[in-house]
Amino acid sequence: MTTTPVQRLAELVVGTVESVAPNEVHVLLDLEAPHATALNTGTPQPFPRLNGYVLLPNEAGATVGYVSWMGIERSPYPKRSGLRDFGLIDLPFPLRKMCVTPIGTLTSKRDAKSGNVGFELRRGVVSFPSVGDQVLVPTAEQIAAIVGAGDKDRRVRIGVSPLASNAAIVVDPDKLFGRHLAVLGNTGSGKSCSVAGLIRWSLDASQNAIATAGKSSKPNTRFIVLDPNGEYSRAFSDLGDGVRLFKVPPVSNGERPLDVPAWMWNGHEWTAVAQAQPGAQRPLLLQGLRELKSGRTEGIPREAVIRRYLVSYMHRVNRFLGAGTSAFAETAKARFDCARAIQAIYQDLVVLSDSVGEPLKAQMLEVVRVAKSVVTARKDGNYFNDFLASDLESIRDALQNAAADLPDITTVAPISEDAPLHFDVTLLADHLERIASDQGGALAGFISTLGIRIRGMLADQRLGAVIGRDPPTMFESWLNDYIGANEGANGPVAIIDLSLVPAEIVHVIVAVLARLVFESLQRYRRLNSDGKALPTVLVLEEAHTFIKKGSEGPVASSDHLCRETFERIAREGRKFGLGMVLSSQRPSELSATVLAQCNTFLLHRLVNDSDQNLVSRLVPDNVGGLLRELPSLASRQAILLGWATPIPVLVEIDELPEEHRPHSADPDFWDVWTLAKPRAIDWSSVIDQWTRSPEPPGAFDQETEGGAA
Repeated sequence: MTTTPVQRLAELVVGTVESVAPNEVHVLLDLEAPHATALNTGTPQPFPRLNGYVLLPNEAGATVGYVSWMGIERSPYPKRSGLRDFGLIDLPFPLRKMCVTPIGTLTSKRDAKSGNVGFELRRGVVSFPSVGDQVLVPTAEQIAAIVGAGDKDRRVRIGVSPLASNAAIVVDPDKLFGRHLAVLGNTGSGKSCSVAGLIRWSLDASQNAIATAGKSSKPNTRFIVLDPNGEYSRAFSDLGDGVRLFKVPPVSNGERPLDVPAWMWNGHEWTAVAQAQPGAQRPLLLQGLRELKSGRTEGIPREAVIRRYLVSYMHRVNRFLGAGTSAFAETAKARFDCARAIQAIYQDLVVLSDSVGEPLKAQMLEVVRVAKSVVTARKDGNYFNDFLASDLESIRDALQNAAADLPDITTVAPISEDAPLHFDVTLLADHLERIASDQGGALAGFISTLGIRIRGMLADQRLGAVIGRDPPTMFESWLNDYIGANEGANGPVAIIDLSLVPAEIVHVIVAVLARLVFESLQRYRRLNSDGKALPTVLVLEEAHTFIKKGSEGPVASSDHLCRETFERIAREGRKFGLGMVLSSQRPSELSATVLAQCNTFLLHRLVNDSDQNLVSRLVPDNVGGLLRELPSLASRQAILLGWATPIPVLVEIDELPEEHRPHSADPDFWDVWTLAKPRAIDWSSVIDQWTRSPEPPGAFDQETEGGAA
């Protein structure tokens, strides 16, 4: 016996609408409605079920709603259509009711080629139901359309929906990564595995698409993972040379030394790491960077460099003159200090004069002659007699004559302090002190602490190997290594292990890496003739550590710098092809600006009230009931909502093999305690790596070129 469409529709009816509000529809279930399993949909499925789906037909198709509440009310009579003897019954009859939250509209569409009728889900509610309208349980085909299993623009499978007959959950990578993704969840909820899976499944899907098209090329994908805990080192080890792994030296075979050269830092980043205070230190630091990047040691005329020294010597002589003759005539030590300063001047000038030609050389040697004659005239054995003001004035005048016609270093090849131009970072502290000496006054005292901080940073062997590698890396090679070569020739994934970067500098390193990626993609699109972007995904683990919400710290602090960098990427990255994946276990500590720019959320288990409240305020959909399930989600289960999915959906994330998971599993205390899993200790090896100096300059290059020893 055949079933007509009307009969088929009637078989799916499970209740009627009792009341309607914009965010909630109350439904009375029929007495004949399924109590545990619906058999009238073609395949058995649980019904009614919390967070399950129902349909409310209307003129536009059907409004899709999810069940947010179920309960039983007692009635003195059965409310069954066709039953008229209501007044004769006084026993309490249970009436099943539920609340439904409308979330989208399901429409039918006919394929132009095959003529088959299918279903399509659209965001938003076109038409709300009316009181008395029927409520239907969806068929398996309709459920698949609701969760988007059949959409052609969805290419990356991430799991199945346990509330939709285990229909496959497939996402569109353009929507998932193009408008930023936040993966949030407590420790142990499967957050890191989800991030690793999204990367791996995207690579697999793109490789399959290339093969289907009959091509043999590698995927032109770019994933850059900033890994503060060293979790992802093994997650992609099977890709071989398809993954580029960067670590703080010393490194093993197959690994590369992390290299974030200090000459690539901009003025704001230098200010943060050197803790330069506004007023005197910051302007002087920026001036020093401009001069060194302009070619302070190379590319600037030697005459401009000599002038800097001559002016510095003049200020030194003026300090003695300013003190008055009595100040350095009272004690033998004062007279000796004056003589030693003059001797240092003419000894330096003897050496410097060999690097220049005439007539400057003759003028410098004249200064040497005058300074020597003053020292010789005042020398008395191992001591010195009083120096007169006229003695020092003669030296100063000679220095002034020599510097009169020389070019000022600040007028030669002006370069921004933000330009990524190579300079010798070890010269910076000395150069700043020289500038302070030139300008005189009390400036030298303010700069001394700045120089101490810079020297201390460079002296740290953990840091020196990261920011001051010798020989220096070429900028083009750096971009190829960290962002990726043309057509993805050197692999689709770069993992930057930050686990051993010193805590006082890790925020600056992360900020520099993120900024360089962003600005390189900006310039790529600008120089591209058709204005096309280069799609790149930047993944940040433990995002709450680096993008803290509005702190009260100084503007020049490294925390502020890091947050500012990622807030800019969150606002503007999409325009230049830079998508961001943020992974965090404490979303309440994240910058509200960054979270507000994330258009897709993958929410694992969250038990903290403040985290749950924050997420409920940020998400764009009306999913308050669904989010109440966050504290009870099992591991590997998550709620996907936002731009990448038409409606919020509960996903059971596909399980990764053990060898492909990030190294973030819980410690196995019991197995170690009971000797089920041996755990040998060799502290000498730990100490050896801990205290070992980085590889000598060029060691890594020789190894990679000639092969591992």
